[in-house]
Amino acid sequence: MLIVRSVQATDLHPLFELIQKSEYGLTTLKISKDELESRIEKSLFAFRQKQGKPNGQPYVFVMEDLNLGKIVGTCSIYSKVGGYEPMYSYEIKQTVHRSEELQIEKSIDVLHLRAEHDGPTEIGSLFLSPDYWGGGHGRLLSLSRFMFMAEFTERFEKEVIAEMRGVVNEEGKSPLWSALGSYFFQIDFPKAETLTSKSKKFIADLMPRHPIYIPLLPTDAQAVIGQVHNNTHPALSVLEKEGFHDSGMVDIFDGGPTVHCQQSEIRAIKRSQAGEVAAIASEVSDGSQQLVSNCRMDFRCCLGDTLWDGDRVTIDQVSALRLNLKVGDRVRCVNLKEKPTAD
Repeated sequence: MLIVRSVQATDLHPLFELIQKSEYGLTTLKISKDELESRIEKSLFAFRQKQGKPNGQPYVFVMEDLNLGKIVGTCSIYSKVGGYEPMYSYEIKQTVHRSEELQIEKSIDVLHLRAEHDGPTEIGSLFLSPDYWGGGHGRLLSLSRFMFMAEFTERFEKEVIAEMRGVVNEEGKSPLWSALGSYFFQIDFPKAETLTSKSKKFIADLMPRHPIYIPLLPTDAQAVIGQVHNNTHPALSVLEKEGFHDSGMVDIFDGGPTVHCQQSEIRAIKRSQAGEVAAIASEVSDGSQQLVSNCRMDFRCCLGDTLWDGDRVTIDQVSALRLNLKVGDRVRCVNLKEKPTAD
C-alpha cells in the first residue's frame, strides 16, 4: 500500500538514504544531510503556515510503502524560482543571416543565457526507488503534487515549470558540459551539480554572457541539447499528458529541456473534483479507481475506489484509513489518466 504525504521531521534519515541512490543530473537531490535537514525544516514551516504566498518555499513530499514502513520516493514543489539568486537557463533562439550577393539565407540556433529573478513555480526533486518502477507508482508520485496545488492554488504562481534531467552517463559525463561548461568552470559535472545546491553565484561569475552558436559545438553536444536522460522519458511523458510542453529553455549544464504549463491548465488540477465524504464502505460497487487526497496541509494522497453522487463521494475503507478521512471530511479526486473519448 503506497501513499504520498507531506514530509515529516522523522523522515530525514530514511529520505537521505533514499536520495543517495539518485543518479547524476538530479541536481536538487545532490545535497548533504545538513542541507536536506534545512530543506525539510523550511518545508515544515511552509506546511504550517495558514496562508502562504509564493516566495520560494519548498513543499517536500515522500512516498511511503505502508506495508514496510519504508520511504520509497520523494518529490517537491518550489513555490517560486528566482529572487536574490536567479534561475539560470539557456534560451534557444534563432538568428537569421542573409547575403543578398550570394542569395543565401541561413537560420542558426543560438543559446542565450537567461537569468530569471521573478520566476514561476517549479516542480522537481522527483525520485522513485528503482524497486518501485512501473505499475503507475511514478505517475502517482508525480501527480500527487498537482492535487496539493489544486487545493492551495494561491500558494503557487500561475505558470509551473519542470526542469527535466538531461543526458548524463553513469560516470557523470555530460556531452554539453564537456563541450561548454567545463571550459569556464574548470570542474567536473558532478562537482558543478553539487555546488548549485549551495550557491549559484559562481554561475554569475564565470558563465559566458555572449550567445553560443550551437553549430560551433561538437556534434555530440549538439545532439543532447533539449534531450532527456533515458530514465527521464517516463516522467516527461507523464507531464506531457498533463499539458506540459516545451518552453524553449534548456539547462546550462546538461542541456535538459524545461517544460511548462499554466497551473489552471494542468489536467489533474483542471479535472479534479472536490467534495464531501458521504460514506466509507468496505467495497465501492460500480465506482472507479481515482487519485484521492485529503484537503489539508498534513497532506496525504493515494489511489482509491470512489463513487460520486453530485458533490458527495463514497470511498473505500482502506483509502479512508490511509488518508485519515472520516465522513463529512473534504476530499479531492481525479482520474489517474484521462479517459479516452468516444469517436
